[in-house]
Amino acid sequence: MDETRSSHFERRDAARNMKRFYRLTITRDLFGTVLLIREWGRIGVSCQRRCEEKTDAAEALRAAARLTAQKLRRGYAPVAG
Repeated sequence: MDETRSSHFERRDAARNMKRFYRLTITRDLFGTVLLIREWGRIGVSCQRRCEEKTDAAEALRAAARLTAQKLRRGYAPVAG
């Protein structure tokens, strides 16, 4: 895995004043460790962040796919770009 992969999702509901985002990024650190970085929070406000070390890129992709499915079930929509 030579490049960084990222997915961005948003959930908006004007009636509930809800504007949330969720971002998944798979990358490597300076030592070559594969990281799955999860960021979430309200759009326009500083976010929370969690970095998880994975044994390889395949494990990170499986974890990202599981989290993506979970967010789609909860009403988040993918954002292009």
